[in-house]
Amino acid sequence: MQSNSSLSVVIPVFNEEDNLRPLMDQIRSALAPLGRPWEAVFVDDCSTDRSLAVIRELAAADPEHVRYAAFAANRGQSAAFAAGFAAARHDLVVTIDADLQNDPADIPLLLELIDQGYDMACGLRARRRDSFMKRIASKIGNFVRTRMTGKTVTDTGCSLKIMRADMARRMPVFKGMHRFLPNLMLWQGARVAERPVNHRPRVAGKSKYGTLDRAISGGYDLLGVRWLRARYIQYEIKEKN
Repeated sequence: MQSNSSLSVVIPVFNEEDNLRPLMDQIRSALAPLGRPWEAVFVDDCSTDRSLAVIRELAAADPEHVRYAAFAANRGQSAAFAAGFAAARHDLVVTIDADLQNDPADIPLLLELIDQGYDMACGLRARRRDSFMKRIASKIGNFVRTRMTGKTVTDTGCSLKIMRADMARRMPVFKGMHRFLPNLMLWQGARVAERPVNHRPRVAGKSKYGTLDRAISGGYDLLGVRWLRARYIQYEIKEKN
């Protein structure tokens, strides 16, 4: 990947109206100095607050850099990421949460890994700003996920990641996909690296998941991904006309 690769920041949104304007300001501050083409792609997952109205206003104010898609019904974070990957117009996709816990200022740090030749750069939350129970659940989940699905990264739960857009679009789409993005990249032969990033406490809005909800859905997803890993087909085209 060339060192001047362009970026599409994909942001799933569900009821985050108070976070969207500051998030966009922080993304702009992080990316504008890089001198690369970039865009922010918001995917509204049928929010019930004013999130979509705020996104429309952001897009109207800066159509060069802000685009969006809005679901007709709530379909979840994985579907939102997949829609964002499909809509992305640039070489790289950056995934980030809309809740401001990820810090857009860390995007250039992860981009350095891509410029070094990696296909995916993942954030590692060195200092989690979540509850004790959520941190413990995350550690257990990461351990079990690695044992059941093979090699992955230390912190799969950190949404801040950068990856090649062409490889992101080749991923199979399923509920819970967002929890396994490093696995799905590694299965394609991607070179994957991690780097410590900032993690901030939530200051507005509410978390969309409880610890028990994550455990149940995550366990169900693990069984499916283990099956998928055993049946995954990877191929390369030698010649075509």
